[in-house]
Amino acid sequence: MNKIWPTVLVAIPVCVGAFAVACWDYSSGEPVDVDNGVAGSASTAGSSSGGSGELPGNTAPLPCDILQNASLPCVSAHSTVRVVVSGYTGPLYQVERPDRMTLDIGTVDGYGDAAAQDAFCSGGGCLITRIYDQSPMGNDLTEAPPGSAKPTPGNPVNADDLPVRINGRSAYGIRIRPGTGYRNVVPTGTARVDEPQTIYMVSSQHDLINGCCFDYGNAETTANNDGNGTMEAVYLGMGVIWGTGVQGGPWVMADLENGLYPGWENGQDRNISTNTPLSYDFVSAVVVGDTAEKNQGKGRFALYGGDASSGTLKTMYDGIRPEKPGYVPMRKQGSVILGIGGDNSNGGAGRFYEGVMANGAATKETVDALQAAIVAAAYGR
Repeated sequence: MNKIWPTVLVAIPVCVGAFAVACWDYSSGEPVDVDNGVAGSASTAGSSSGGSGELPGNTAPLPCDILQNASLPCVSAHSTVRVVVSGYTGPLYQVERPDRMTLDIGTVDGYGDAAAQDAFCSGGGCLITRIYDQSPMGNDLTEAPPGSAKPTPGNPVNADDLPVRINGRSAYGIRIRPGTGYRNVVPTGTARVDEPQTIYMVSSQHDLINGCCFDYGNAETTANNDGNGTMEAVYLGMGVIWGTGVQGGPWVMADLENGLYPGWENGQDRNISTNTPLSYDFVSAVVVGDTAEKNQGKGRFALYGGDASSGTLKTMYDGIRPEKPGYVPMRKQGSVILGIGGDNSNGGAGRFYEGVMANGAATKETVDALQAAIVAAAYGR
């Protein structure tokens, strides 16, 4: 079979429905052979180590392909588990042993090379010291520098804390604990001020701690709290002391600085009726940050969430920004954070498998296609 779906993806808009698009049947979750309509062969896109030939690759469009096709270029793409950008052949992350020796961990058939980590770290004590950006922007993540909320750096995570099965393979995710966290304070290409953006992460209901703040996304380059609207990140958890959804959580929210927002309803951010719990082993959490002129000048943001291993996403909120000073227009600074708040608050915790920041506001159709690409990765299987 000729592997031609990337060319088709550019030429035909990606959508979700009971039919095949770009050699991928979203209704069945199976690849389609463009020559005869049967399941296609395994892809090795993103492989830097070479595959064994015994396990199938992922022939579905990857998350950044979906976003690029919608004119939403990825400017930050991180995962220790798999490739999320077609054509990326570099390492996913770097581990460091207690003797200070380091190793870049690459991929096998597009998935993290756990065997390489196991061999290098056989004596124990390895840390994940760098998470490579798969986008062209080079926004790698390293330990978070000191900030106004915590005047000491964030710690790197233990490399073997979060083993995971994905598409029949073993890989390692990132288990954020209090005191750990990553950042890039000199970002390239990320959204600034009121520019629109789309952010997602794959996380979990497990290991969450109700502290500030288990985030992935756009924050202050100063590592200080620079006021309302100076960050915009996706958050999963119970809301700490800020907003809440309904039915007990955990909820997807937008961390907009000085508040975790599950939405804005009846003039406040609590008990947002549409924002329901995401009680899944693998969670897809999405924030879309739109611009100030939307909703008659009240601005717009949207939240989506669901099971990252199956099904579709629910719209948890789509409406105006908080009616407080500083959020319309936004004042984003563009730093990339993982596992911390914008001011280096690192009292939160959670599981991180992959995440992307893209410039521009995704439509619901694009968000649905993005979820199909996440489900196709076969988390937990």
